Formats: sequence, structure tokens, C-alpha cells
Amino acid sequence: MARQERAVQTRRAVLEAAAAVFAERGYAAATIAEILSRASVTKGALYFHFDSKAALAQGVLQAQVTAEYHLPRELKLQEWVDAGMTLAKRLPREPMLLAGVRLSADLQGRDVFGSAWPAWTEVTTSFLTEAKGRGEVLPHVVPEQAAQVFLGAWIGVQFVSQAVTDWADLEERMSALYDFVLPAIAVPAVLVRLDTAPDRGARVMAEVEHKTPAALAAAGD
Repeated sequence: MARQERAVQTRRAVLEAAAAVFAERGYAAATIAEILSRASVTKGALYFHFDSKAALAQGVLQAQVTAEYHLPRELKLQEWVDAGMTLAKRLPREPMLLAGVRLSADLQGRDVFGSAWPAWTEVTTSFLTEAKGRGEVLPHVVPEQAAQVFLGAWIGVQFVSQAVTDWADLEERMSALYDFVLPAIAVPAVLVRLDTAPDRGARVMAEVEHKTPAALAAAGD
């Protein structure tokens, strides 16, 4: 068990170091030497988990979508909003997510290591499909199509926020995006109940951090 725990910790240290370097320099300029230095691991330890720089990039992209700040809600659409707003809160502060943005937008590198965009599209499609099944979504909405449109808008919001304010207004821009998109998706009775305030992500994260493991388990029942 101790050996397994050390392996998990080493893999995480390598991924976090790689994410920081990718976020700062991009894929092409990143070097294994700098990643090794930041992770404080041996070359052998790194290559035990990742056999190339491309594999490191793939590992970072696979770590993008997590459920650590997900809480079940009465409305599935609120869960979707919460996912987006917590992402907007976290993204400027977490190198793993910043690296995902930069790697996914690397048009030359995408053929080598892929992109996080399909995973995020799948997440949105899943939320909207379940919400539609619950009667929260307008009948004409096609979840897969709506997810693709939302992804394009979300990518634009990210890049504009980064270029104009260095991410300082990302939560406000994400809130505005939901306010424009949701009337085209949600049934009116659900729309008026959704919380899309700019500080929604911060409040959800605080709620998660204050819950005990037992309370989280009970909420998922």
C-alpha cells in the first residue's frame, strides 16, 4: 500500500509540474528537463508513468473533468450551471485547468495529444439530456447540438477574458453567458429558479468544502 501511495503521489507531482509548464510555455516550448525539475522526481520515475511529452499532455487533458465540486441539486440544469461557474472560479487559479485551455487550443499539437473539448462537450450533453428527461428543457432542444454551441461560446468567453482582463472577469462573463443561453434551453418555470450569479461558483465550492464525507455520501443517495 505504501508503494502504491508513493506511485500515486509521484504521478500527481509529475502531472502538476507538467501542467504548470504547459500553462506557462505551451506544448512546443515545454521541456522534460523543466518538468523534472519542478516535480523533483527522477527521469526514471517520470518515464515509469509517462513515456513521452505527448503522454504527459494527454494526462493533463484527461485530468480536466472531475466531480470534486459536484453536488446533487433538485434541478439538473442548476447542476450544469454549478459545473460551469465552479470551473470559471477555479480556472484562473489552477495550472491544471489553465494547461488544458492552452493545450486544447494548440492547433498543431492537437493531432499529437488531443483536446479537452470533446470531454467538456460530453459533460454538457449529459447534463442537458438528463435535464430534458426531467422536463426542465424545452422540447425542441437537441442536447448534443446545444452542447456544441455552448462549447464554442465558452471557449470564446475564456479567450476574451484572458486577453482583456487576464481572467479577472471570467466569472462575470460566464454568468452572462448562462443568462443569454438558458432562456433558449430551459422551460420558463425552471428558468426563474436558476441561480446564475457571478459568485455562484465560489458559493458552491464553499458548500462542498464545508460538507463532511458523510453528508456528501447522504446527498448522493
